[in-house]
Amino acid sequence: MPRVVSLFLPMWLTDRFRRKSGDAAPPPEAPLVLIGRDGRRRVVLAADAAARAAGLRVGMPASKAQALVPGLVVHDAEPEADAMALARLALWALRRYAPIVAVDPPDGIVVDTTGADHLHGGEAAILAEMVQRLAAACITARAAVADSWGAAHALARFGTRATTVIPSGETAQAVLPLPVAALRLPTATIDSLRRLGFETIADLAGTPRASLALRFGPEPGRRLDQAFGRVSEPIEPIRPEEIVEVRRNFSEPIGAAETIARYTGKLVAELCAELETRGQGARRLDLLFFRVDNRVEAIRVGTAMPVRDTKRLTRLLTDKIETIDPGFGIELMRLAATVAEPLRAKQMISPLAEAPEPDVSDVIDILANRVGEDRLYRFAPVQSDVPERSVQRIAPMAPDTGEGWPGHWPRPSRLLPRPEPIETVALLPDHPPVTFTWRGVRRRVKRADGPERIFGEWWKRDAELAAVRDYFQVEDENGERYWVYRAGDGEDAATGSHKWFMHGIFG
Repeated sequence: MPRVVSLFLPMWLTDRFRRKSGDAAPPPEAPLVLIGRDGRRRVVLAADAAARAAGLRVGMPASKAQALVPGLVVHDAEPEADAMALARLALWALRRYAPIVAVDPPDGIVVDTTGADHLHGGEAAILAEMVQRLAAACITARAAVADSWGAAHALARFGTRATTVIPSGETAQAVLPLPVAALRLPTATIDSLRRLGFETIADLAGTPRASLALRFGPEPGRRLDQAFGRVSEPIEPIRPEEIVEVRRNFSEPIGAAETIARYTGKLVAELCAELETRGQGARRLDLLFFRVDNRVEAIRVGTAMPVRDTKRLTRLLTDKIETIDPGFGIELMRLAATVAEPLRAKQMISPLAEAPEPDVSDVIDILANRVGEDRLYRFAPVQSDVPERSVQRIAPMAPDTGEGWPGHWPRPSRLLPRPEPIETVALLPDHPPVTFTWRGVRRRVKRADGPERIFGEWWKRDAELAAVRDYFQVEDENGERYWVYRAGDGEDAATGSHKWFMHGIFG
């Protein structure tokens, strides 16, 4: 079952105009509409929140809108510029989230996330990340995922939440309460349906198709079937000119896994040859399978570094062929390097006096494509005396930062995500604990070393001006070693609470 995300940008056109206008933009509280032509009429194509609150709506004649709202800010729409900007946003989604992305004009993007959502932590996580990243760019967005494009489109625009996840198989029940306007029907058809008493999709779904088709034509029935997932609605992926792509058409549809793997290898060889002429290596590959029933299946793989090795890329792609459902056959395969970077030449054979430099990027690529690239990382030091701030996560193949951890005091091999409180018996101010209780288990200390005093980073916030931690390495009767600390110097209450915490475990 396909899973489709609809990304709705309710303020896309008006907010984009305000950002483009810069200092000359009208104040946010001023009602703003964009005007365009519908045949010979000048109508409202977009209205911001203030204009909608004043009673204006899309499709209203421009003269009526100006008469209803004194002081209305009116500007001509720029459909071509808006379409180009929306395409750039779709390209961003293509490179980051899934191999099948298309624009849904005038204010949306549609993404087929089938088989790609687990790489981002699941459907709820991928929707939340989309909305949050767009909000960071001052773009308001709502997102929904369902079994069909029509359902996701309707829920994103007429749902009540910023993100909506409809479980597979429950799409029909989710869209029935929505208004008929959610079916992407022409405005005139929606107005006629409302005059006849059709308010929700459930009202329309319960009406015989013959009577609907007699009065309104086949469009209402087709949109209902698309929303319920009864008929397929193919998504034509965007493919900018700068993306390197090769394709293979088949006179007879193919379906066997061995045949798909063989042609995958041929496509990879063609793609690598094209990348070589450009001096590039692939960082992300999308292999699309166009079935005879208008469904599109996709495989996405990524690499930690630019790669142009035919065997290596073929292996990454063929490892995922089992996730492809060929249906009644595949008539077209397209392979694209959606992300490519310059590939610098490097020496493959080390001098005789030096040991060969190990290359683990192949193993990293295999793991990253199975569990998700965001879940694979390594730790690197950060200049900070505070232990939890002295480490950061970086990409597995990221270059060395050049930093190092302090070597005058050992650090535990396992640092807890956050310090956990413990109960202790200790002599203040400078002595380590005699006993401590952690997670319900009481331990007697046999050996201890410390204290190592760490001061707060006063330049970050005022609360750390006087903050102090005294760390101790302690060993219990079983030989297990822990890293504990006391908040405060043991004398002055201003330096900390004088409570004890467990922060790490030595190997």
